[in-house]
Amino acid sequence: MKRIVNISLGPGRDDFEFETEFLNQKFLLKRIGTDGDFEKASDLLLLWNKKADGIGLGGIKFPFSIGSKEMSDSETRKLLKVGKQLKTPLTTGNILRNVGHEWSLRHTQFVYGGNYFNNARVLFFSGMVSSKIAYVMSEFTENQQFADPILEHGIPRLIGSIKELELYAKGVHDALKWIPGRRFVTDTQPVRRTNKYLLRQAVRKAHVLVVPHYHFYKFLDDFKSKDLKGKIVITSTAYDDRIDYLKKKGISVIIDTTPKVLKKVVGVSILEALLFAALKIPQKKGSDDDLLEIITEMEMEPRIIYPSGKTERVNRFAYIVHPLTQDFLKKIKPIEVISDIAPSAMNTVEKVMAYSPPFVYSKVTGIKSDDGVQAEGWLIALGETPDQMQAHSPEFTTKRILQAARIAKRLGAQIMGIGMLPKAMRDTSLEVAKHAALPITTGNSYVASAALWAAAEAVRRMGLTRLKNNKILRAKTMVIGATGAVGSICSRLLATAFEEVYIASRNMAKLLALQESIEAEAPGVKLHVSTRADMYLGDMDVVVAASAEAGKVLDIMRLKPGCVVTDITRPMIFSREDVAKRPDVLVIRSGEILLPGKKIKMKDIGLPSGVAYAGLAETIILAMEGRFETFTVGSDTQWDKVREIYRLGLKHGMKLASISGVNGVIRDEDIDRTKAFAVKELKKNDSSKKASKSK
Repeated sequence: MKRIVNISLGPGRDDFEFETEFLNQKFLLKRIGTDGDFEKASDLLLLWNKKADGIGLGGIKFPFSIGSKEMSDSETRKLLKVGKQLKTPLTTGNILRNVGHEWSLRHTQFVYGGNYFNNARVLFFSGMVSSKIAYVMSEFTENQQFADPILEHGIPRLIGSIKELELYAKGVHDALKWIPGRRFVTDTQPVRRTNKYLLRQAVRKAHVLVVPHYHFYKFLDDFKSKDLKGKIVITSTAYDDRIDYLKKKGISVIIDTTPKVLKKVVGVSILEALLFAALKIPQKKGSDDDLLEIITEMEMEPRIIYPSGKTERVNRFAYIVHPLTQDFLKKIKPIEVISDIAPSAMNTVEKVMAYSPPFVYSKVTGIKSDDGVQAEGWLIALGETPDQMQAHSPEFTTKRILQAARIAKRLGAQIMGIGMLPKAMRDTSLEVAKHAALPITTGNSYVASAALWAAAEAVRRMGLTRLKNNKILRAKTMVIGATGAVGSICSRLLATAFEEVYIASRNMAKLLALQESIEAEAPGVKLHVSTRADMYLGDMDVVVAASAEAGKVLDIMRLKPGCVVTDITRPMIFSREDVAKRPDVLVIRSGEILLPGKKIKMKDIGLPSGVAYAGLAETIILAMEGRFETFTVGSDTQWDKVREIYRLGLKHGMKLASISGVNGVIRDEDIDRTKAFAVKELKKNDSSKKASKSK
């Protein structure tokens, strides 16, 4: 039986001795802690020389992998000098450690779809020690910060990039050691308070924390669970007591860069010594390369640990919101005061707000899919109303959206939604997608799906139509602007739910092509095509306004009592005054989505708690699915994407929450009132018809 001894500068309370099998060979592994006593460690090295088959020197401060190569601890250098005199192979685990630092990140990124660390905010407690991780992480995100100046020298400053870290390592780091009185200044109470504040804020904003093995507890002891809750920690050799400690601190994921090849977790130095002994690699020049080749061939995977016992992942999104009317601007406190004092000034305020830079309106948390995937994000506000967007050139709004994308990237968002743009600006999304710092989606695929979802639900709740085979509505529906991108999607969706569908547009050739496509997909539907939508308005149970041309033919006074109108144009065709003229007609703006999760936190966006606009919901769905890609842009909404986003929405627990109209959310009592008026008008019409026939 071969014997591997681990002589550690760590505490003796962690000592162990056990037998194990590795590569079909039996080993006795023994750890001896010296509680930081370098002389004792030196004596033990000499004592176990020739008595062990391999010695691992643990608990040391590894040399920096950037800048100065010298150990900061002269006593450790003396131990390594003693080690060179030994006949028994001595290892520190540095080879395995360096491989693990890189391999753990690449493995995790690969296992989780190639986007796990994309644009994550990463805080390194020591970039000097963990620079290998920093270089690999820079392939996935630019959002990296390094606490070296604060923790090493007491200087109240964080390093914000790899380039800055290199400059610090090559020059500033060593020079600071020799500045007279430096420690006297940095140890003052105000500086210490500033350092604690800066570090706590950095920890709270970070998604990933890189914590070196050495001084592990010292780095984290000052932070409470509210600072660390939900974070990902990357560290090495996560012993059981460290996992328990991180669990109590609220950490959601631990990525251990040290592979676990035995039943018991052991450090890199003892693992490396085990490899040398098992594979009989002589300690000579070039043995490092031999060991590296073997580690690669064995594919010693790092550990991904979930302290709660459940797989957890939080993906991040951003969504641009803007005031739909002046009333939305009043949600901002200073503007609310102005509107109360001088209501006539609101037109001027609206124009001025259009020039304001984007700002973070709200953090969004608590969204959780049934399969455990979570999403968090930020609502980034523009000051422009739709009227102001149309009053300026498209470039005016595009510039502000790109500014918002840069803000979203700094926050750590992995995808951004830019829905609710007026029709005249639909192509703006194409320009934004070309230059934005993040993948973009307009949300239009889910908007089309949710609008028709809401229309079908409204018809069902009105109860004025019957079902055929408990599935198809015995009703007539019309899409005005059917050949447009959104209109064609609506036509296809309606053909699967209604018995009779009218598609109307000015382009007959496109109508005929759409007709052919729909009949192939839904052969049982009664399909009619027309370039004159106004001819059939009075017979329709449902009308969908899918393009601006609908405003020229859609006369609310000609609609049938009980008709449901879904207006997905922006701005809407009908005003509050128009709708008030026909209390027997239900005008829908869109369908809103109930987000999955019991504790969703988000500032008021004009909807009930936990409810989102369909465009925002599409962005969240893509984030939860890990689809950080440009999905829906421009005016060419694709049928397959509408079906896909609807399917993904159901997968992650999205539900139709409410139906919105020109006055906000339409309640059950609103629908009941509309139905009562409609029934009254229908009876009146029937009486009139009977009276005319009797004459």
